[in-house]
Amino acid sequence: MATIEPYETSAGRRYRVRYRKPDRSQTDKRGFRTKRDAELFLASVEVSKARGEFVDATAAKVVIGELGAAWLARQTHLKPSSFRPVESAWRNHVLPRWGSVAVADIRRTAVQQWVSEMSTGNSGGKPKGATLVIRAYGVLAAILDDAVADRRTISNPARGVSLPRKVKKPHVYLTHEQVHALAEVSKYPALVLTLAYCGLRWGEATGLRVKHLDMLRRRFLIEENAVQVGSVIEVGTPKNHKRRTVPFPRFLAERLAVQCEGKGREDLVFPGENGHHLRLARVHEDNMSWFASAVKRSGIPRITPHDLRHSAASFAVSAGANVKAVQKMLGHSSAAMTLDVYADLFDGDLDSVSDALDHAVSQSSVGKMWADA
Repeated sequence: MATIEPYETSAGRRYRVRYRKPDRSQTDKRGFRTKRDAELFLASVEVSKARGEFVDATAAKVVIGELGAAWLARQTHLKPSSFRPVESAWRNHVLPRWGSVAVADIRRTAVQQWVSEMSTGNSGGKPKGATLVIRAYGVLAAILDDAVADRRTISNPARGVSLPRKVKKPHVYLTHEQVHALAEVSKYPALVLTLAYCGLRWGEATGLRVKHLDMLRRRFLIEENAVQVGSVIEVGTPKNHKRRTVPFPRFLAERLAVQCEGKGREDLVFPGENGHHLRLARVHEDNMSWFASAVKRSGIPRITPHDLRHSAASFAVSAGANVKAVQKMLGHSSAAMTLDVYADLFDGDLDSVSDALDHAVSQSSVGKMWADA
């Protein structure tokens, strides 16, 4: 049972409130100047317990550095390629600013100021890109979500702040002539054509093994993904952990057959010079890779290997593929995602809709009335 007790201090009489927490353990809070203040505090405690909103003041004193380290250790569901940027955002941006701050001391205005300073660079250093700012914010917000779930705070002070808006980079769509020109001057022409006509991600293409090719049906089985994380190649499942089959055009079959000559079922179709997985083709001017060199020699717009995936989508749509077929080829989680990413490729469908409506009206009685008039 809760009690209120007076005690004497050098500054005069004060009051202590003894009460039980929801787990039935006893605690107290002291220092109230009047008995009325102590009664109001006790009443608020009882109401918060009844509503399930009780927050242990001791638990709220834990600092973000402690909670963040534990939160990061729980992110075992993330693939290495996804975990690395999250860990980097925590280490370089969240921990230095919030590591020593207690959960109870975080205010929404302070979080908003932090986000704004990262975006503008007003806190020193260069402005950060929207993607990095949103990622760092997401780490802090997720840690505080767990704090809410553990009853360390009533609400998440990070939720509801204004975030910078990502600006989508315009897609670069190559022509058939440009793709073949790039392939002809590149070190790995079959790989370039595979990326540009089949829409595989870099890790999916470099992770292909001979056993993943069905030459009779002209299909790739995508079930491995070789992603470079730092200097290490991590081999795992494809994005979203979903296997899929992807068709390849007839003109690629001969080139792929050459790539597989003399190899066993477990050998890589597109190996690097040492026979292991091909490393990521960088495009920086100061350290040009085989891909960047080929781009420069071919005279096409500056692109990355991933940009060839956009050309694959463009070729598929131009060939008459519908959005569901493009989704399956690219391995998107839904057709809606495909439309969001490549909405510009389906603008021609709008013309088809308007033409179809014109035709329907012209064949109706209304159209005949207009014709007679």
